[in-house]
Amino acid sequence: MDFPKDFMWGVATSSYQIEGAVHADGRGESIWDRFTHTPGAIKDGSTGDVACDHYHRYREDVALMQSLGVKAYRFSVAWPRILPQGTGEVNQAGLDFYSRLVDALLEAGITPFVTLYHWDLPQALEDRGGWNNRDTAEAFAAYADVMTRRLGDRARYWMTHNEPWCTAFLGYDMGIFAPGIKDLKVTLQVSHHLLLSHGLAVPAMRANLGDGAAVGIAPNFMPVYPATDAPEDRAAARRLDGLFNRWFADPLFGKGYPQDTWDLYGENVPDVQPGDIETLAAPVDFLGVNYYNPGTVADAPDAPPPHLRDVSDPDLERTADRIIYPEGLYDILVQLHRDYNPPALYITENGAAFHDEPGEDSRVHDAGRIAFLEAHFAQAARALKAGVPLKGYFVWTLMDNFEWAAGYTLRYGITWVDFETQRRIPKDSALWYRDFIRKHS
Repeated sequence: MDFPKDFMWGVATSSYQIEGAVHADGRGESIWDRFTHTPGAIKDGSTGDVACDHYHRYREDVALMQSLGVKAYRFSVAWPRILPQGTGEVNQAGLDFYSRLVDALLEAGITPFVTLYHWDLPQALEDRGGWNNRDTAEAFAAYADVMTRRLGDRARYWMTHNEPWCTAFLGYDMGIFAPGIKDLKVTLQVSHHLLLSHGLAVPAMRANLGDGAAVGIAPNFMPVYPATDAPEDRAAARRLDGLFNRWFADPLFGKGYPQDTWDLYGENVPDVQPGDIETLAAPVDFLGVNYYNPGTVADAPDAPPPHLRDVSDPDLERTADRIIYPEGLYDILVQLHRDYNPPALYITENGAAFHDEPGEDSRVHDAGRIAFLEAHFAQAARALKAGVPLKGYFVWTLMDNFEWAAGYTLRYGITWVDFETQRRIPKDSALWYRDFIRKHS
């Protein structure tokens, strides 16, 4: 595997999944605080109230990253820690926490990559309509302005949103993520306001960051394959590609909403005001790519719209919760490079959950995760050889954490966490990653 010497090898986390300290130092309530305390919402009945206690243990966690030799750390900011009511008065204690974190990273030789929104919307904004309310897009731009003013002198890589598809569809259509709503029309309006907030925020961020900084966004993408070469199955795959990938990527890169998907949604399409389409296409310096698994579908005319049937290969290897298909990473990187030609791409998330536990030697022998990462790294190298301007790779995730609706039942970390004692044990995959970085840097 050939990678440039300056390739950015990193790890990624998100605020609600690791920070805990949900009532500390003036932090406001988020939609995930409210959602996790709703009976039946989370698989094991748990919450992120404590999680990995990263808010109090961030120096230990930065030292862990330094020991692994990672070059960059992608983390997200808890919006309610900065603006407890979503707008208005800034909570200085929250700003100071992230300032200390950035300083600690820089002292350790680790480049900060900041994500502004990884799903923990202030509950105060949700009470006023949340992402279904256009005002929330304006509030997000103001929040982005606050953060880049405070940290932009030291943090030079920024992302507006993580996985807007998940925010919209899991949170407002399927109802399995916060805030737990099930309404397709609301979902599509939410998706538009998420993209609008990105477009409104980017110019404000650029004004604060100045030259040499990089602004992007990190959607999740899924390569889609037809079950057969039949025209009907190819059309079905095209529909899913529109629903999952193009609905977000086309507007971001100046193509507007894909007409075939717009037509598919019919009366549920969002209200788009004059000038919005131009705003959504604010130029980015890079595109983040979160990749976990592909989709394989067949046409299903008897099924409800969009008339799709999942036909994923049952013989493919699996993690604890997904099929494993490393070649899909290559395919989606090439597709995005071909269709949108972003200036640069980063794999901002890729990782695997396995049922890990320490053995009698107190080590965690996760050979499956090592094999997973090695296979996906090989596909990243293959994409580089194909001309994709790939600049970095962030493994999901630094440590086991609160895994959203699955609670603590899934372990994605390369570091094992005892959630009772907060002890951290680097798994074999972490040590393998450390050695891999040394070899390829």
